[in-house]
Amino acid sequence: MTDGTAGAADKAGDTGDTGVTGVAGAGPPADLPEAAVRRLESTAFSSGLSVPDFAACLDLGLQPVALVQGFCVMQWGWYGQGSGYMRGMSPYVGGPQVAGSYSETYRCPHGFVSNEHRSWGQNLEQPWVEDAWAQGYGSAYQRMLEEATAHGAHGVIGVVDRVSSIADTGTTEFHFLGTAVTVDDGPTPAGGVPWSTYLAGQRLTKSIEAGFMPVAVVAALASVRVWAYCMTEYLMEGSMSWGSPTGPHLVEQVSKAHMAVRQLARKHVRQQLAGDELHGATIDVVARELSQGDEVIDCTLRGNRVRRFKDFDPVELPRPTVRLV
Repeated sequence: MTDGTAGAADKAGDTGDTGVTGVAGAGPPADLPEAAVRRLESTAFSSGLSVPDFAACLDLGLQPVALVQGFCVMQWGWYGQGSGYMRGMSPYVGGPQVAGSYSETYRCPHGFVSNEHRSWGQNLEQPWVEDAWAQGYGSAYQRMLEEATAHGAHGVIGVVDRVSSIADTGTTEFHFLGTAVTVDDGPTPAGGVPWSTYLAGQRLTKSIEAGFMPVAVVAALASVRVWAYCMTEYLMEGSMSWGSPTGPHLVEQVSKAHMAVRQLARKHVRQQLAGDELHGATIDVVARELSQGDEVIDCTLRGNRVRRFKDFDPVELPRPTVRLV
């Protein structure tokens, strides 16, 4: 049986009629339906798009070629005196900005009470966290683009980034996923680097219809550490401050820290835009309570960097693919 099978295979190879694509001199049998012939002769691709997004992108002249991804893991530690991560300190909210840092100091209004009394507090930007996050995010993003470039893609659409921390180890995982696409008769991307966007399907169609071309996805993290002083500690733990009447109280130190971290995130993203616009921005704030009113506040701002390339021009409506009558 083995000899007979081998002989049959050799004979099929001689006639060039194996019925299997990808073999020299072979092709689909002549009696296959036209749709099956097209499927067998087409190249394979992968995509992370939903069916509606996939159909909308085809109408735009985008052809999916591959599902691409990038991954990176970053770990950082605390800074010490004299470290390169130490930045000049000056008020950011309501004051001048020096060396890109934010710091505000708070002092006890009660005078000396005891050695345990927290007579001093500060809000401080954490640049070592921001820089490590930016490095990890950028590395994972670049690896996704390198994979897309290897597939000859013009761009990456439907980008999804997942950032997750591993317990309390100071380690963060960055994972990018997107669908690499080519543009029908499109020019080579500037610098050979594919463009990217979180958008896909109808949202991408509407953006291009409005005259905006995607350039890149952008994101930045701002991090502020709150060292509480006595007033903040009392209020954050539910106690009343000394000599204050009953009723609502403004926790000024924490309120200003939240305002500052959002301002810092916008500043970091604005530096990446280089004069372009930011569309579809989303902002996420995570506050981690420590003890005695202390907090760490992290703010992540994401969006699509886009550039206007034409005036509003409605996209031609797609033709129906199914007829009901």
